[in-house]
Amino acid sequence: MSVEVVTFGCRLNACESEVVRVEAERAGLADTIVINSCAVTNEAVAQARQSIRRLKRERPSARIVVTGCAAQTQAQMFVDMTEVDRVVGNHDKMQGDAWRRARAAFEEAGALRIETSDKIAVTDIMSVRQMAPPVLEGLQKDLPRAFVQIQNGCDHRCTFCIIPFGRGNSRSVPMGTAVAQVRALVERGHPEIVLTGVDLTSYGTDLEGVPKLGQLTKQILREVPELNRLRISSVDSIEVDRDLLDVIASDERLMPHLHLSLQSGDDLILKRMKRRHSRQQAIDFCAQVRRLRPDITLGADIIAGFPTETEDMFTRSLDLVAECDLTFLHVFPYSPRPGTPASRMPQVEGGSIRDRAKRLRAVAEAALGKRLEAEIGKVREVLIESATQGRTEHFLPVAISGEMPGTVLRLTILGNDGARLVV
Repeated sequence: MSVEVVTFGCRLNACESEVVRVEAERAGLADTIVINSCAVTNEAVAQARQSIRRLKRERPSARIVVTGCAAQTQAQMFVDMTEVDRVVGNHDKMQGDAWRRARAAFEEAGALRIETSDKIAVTDIMSVRQMAPPVLEGLQKDLPRAFVQIQNGCDHRCTFCIIPFGRGNSRSVPMGTAVAQVRALVERGHPEIVLTGVDLTSYGTDLEGVPKLGQLTKQILREVPELNRLRISSVDSIEVDRDLLDVIASDERLMPHLHLSLQSGDDLILKRMKRRHSRQQAIDFCAQVRRLRPDITLGADIIAGFPTETEDMFTRSLDLVAECDLTFLHVFPYSPRPGTPASRMPQVEGGSIRDRAKRLRAVAEAALGKRLEAEIGKVREVLIESATQGRTEHFLPVAISGEMPGTVLRLTILGNDGARLVV
């Protein structure tokens, strides 16, 4: 393989890794490993560094390029690693020219090590005002579920989050471009499309006419009638617009599953996080979407052990799982990110953070088990992802044996194995 991309972090990173691979191969790079890094936690950064060292031991002749959010926010750290040959910024990684320059630098150096001063190719992400044009050729061709990036960056400044400094300010793909990309992927045979971004519900704030996510969703479903399954990745409940609620209620092609950025169940912690919703607003939103779509499944991100969080405050996060009837939980043990306001607040002791994360995961496991039990006897449309697993409309995992990936089968749920449905 001439270019291997190793991806850390979110679905958006996974989507972008496909573009990176195509652009790097087009540029003529050979025997190159690209690490597409994540900066959301200290652990994610450490994992990237460990992988770099391991891959260099396994393939000493390969050139190693680091990109992604950690490369953007902590570029010098990677530049200083002797195993790294180039550090490419988050915006730059989507540009073919960045990979052509990398190839030229490698060819000029030959068998020699790259000089430290020649390693870095990182643009000021805050100066970026537009998204890179979409690249479809060669992308996601073997994946049943295709991702369409409609937004990047974030204008909010949650006190725990480093991502705006890795991704820049919010910017959006024009509606016509997004619709065309969805249509092209459907024509290529993808049965399900996922709209993805950093802060999806801020979609359109930088576009003429300021369209919202709901308007785009309606337009996609109207203009691509052959699309059978549309899914939306993580949303901020306080920013969900009326049109999106209308689609949730009225169009079954929008899958009945939402993942919410909730982060905590305690109002004071939410305020210290600089979130824009209250506990009650989160509960009310979940109740509202259940009235509109009674069978919907909901997931959420929750941080355990945010600075100043007491046991009582944490208990309110635990209780939120039941009060919002959450099925899926992404649990993040709090990790101080350099330069963020939360890193300067009084910290919770590490053992308490780990214990709270463990308790949250136990509650999450029980919530998923409850929903899996409730599915027994139901007939579901299952998208076959691989030879061993599929997903229902509600994103519930299904154990599969020997079916063709990319097909959608109508299956009766017979039971579960504690983690997946069984048919």
